[in-house]
Amino acid sequence: MKGYDEMEDNRVMRNQKAGVFDIIKQASTIFSKNFIIFIFLTFLPLFFFMAYYEISLQRTLVDASNILKLRSGPYSYSDRSILPAIPVKSTKDFHHELVRLGLLYLVPRHLLELCAIIATVDLASKIHVEERVTTTLKEMMHRPIYGARMRGTFITSLYVLSFSTCALSGLIFLVTSYFAFWRRSMFLGFFLVFYGPIFVAMLAKYLEWSGVWNMSIVISVLEGTYGTEALLHSAYFSRGSERRGQLLMLVFFVWGQGLRMSSLYFGWYEGGSWGIAAQVGLWCLGNVLKWVVFMLYFYDCKTRTLEKKVDVELGRVTKAVDVRKDTETE
Repeated sequence: MKGYDEMEDNRVMRNQKAGVFDIIKQASTIFSKNFIIFIFLTFLPLFFFMAYYEISLQRTLVDASNILKLRSGPYSYSDRSILPAIPVKSTKDFHHELVRLGLLYLVPRHLLELCAIIATVDLASKIHVEERVTTTLKEMMHRPIYGARMRGTFITSLYVLSFSTCALSGLIFLVTSYFAFWRRSMFLGFFLVFYGPIFVAMLAKYLEWSGVWNMSIVISVLEGTYGTEALLHSAYFSRGSERRGQLLMLVFFVWGQGLRMSSLYFGWYEGGSWGIAAQVGLWCLGNVLKWVVFMLYFYDCKTRTLEKKVDVELGRVTKAVDVRKDTETE
C-alpha cells in the first residue's frame, strides 16, 4: 500500500504543470548563460532591419492619427486653416506607405525573424535536452539544421502569418473605427459598452491562438512536422494549457507594445536617435526570450500530455486485471 501511495504521489508530481513564471525563469536561465550566442543569432540582420522598419511604422502611425483627428474633429477635412497645425500626408502617399509597410512586414521581416527563430529554438533545445550550462558558437555550427526541416518550418510559418495577419486586421479595424467614428460621437457610451468588450475578447482570443501558433513553429523546428499537421499537434499538446499559453503571450505582447508606445510618446522615431535603437534592441532581447520560453512550454505540454496518456493506459490495464481477478475469485 505504501509503495502504491508513493507511485501515486510521483504521478501527481509529474503531471503538475509548470507555471508561467516558472517557464520564464527557466528560459531566463538558459538565455543568461548563453547571452553572447543568442545576441549573435538575433541582432545581426534583424536588428538593423527592425530599426528601419520601426521608424517607418511609427511615422505612419503618427500620420494615421493625424488623419483620423482631422476626420473625427468638429471641422471639415478640407478646412485649410487648420492644416498647418496638423501635418498630414496626402491620401495617395499614405496608401502607398501602408502598402510598402505591408510588403516589408510580409517578406523581409518574416524571413529574417524566421531565421532567428529557427536558430534560437534549435540551440535552446540542445542546451535544454542535454542539460548543458553553456555552449559555444563553434559547437552549434558543427550541428547544422537540415534543409528539409527549415522548409517545413517555413511552410508552418506561412500558415501562422496568414492567421495572425487576419486576426490583427480585425483588432486594427476595431481600433480604427473607434478613432474615426466613435471617439467624438454621441454614441461613445454605446461603443464602450458594446465594442469595448468585443475588442478585449478578440485580443484575449488572439493571444490564446498565438500560443498555439507559436508552439506549432517550435514543433516544426524540433520534430520536422509542418503545416496543418504541426498546427494540429500544437492544439493537441496545448489542450488544457491554453490559459498558460495566453498568459505567456500576454507578457511578450505587453513588452513589445509597451516599447513601441514609449517610442511614440517620446518621439524616438524622429531623427534616428539612440532611442529607437534601444527600443529595437530590447524588443530583440524579448523576442529571443519568447522563443526560448515557447520551446520550454512545448516540452512541458508534450511531457504532460504523454504522461497523461500513459496513466490512462495503465488505468485501463489495472481495471482489466482487477476485473479478471474478481472473475477468478467468483
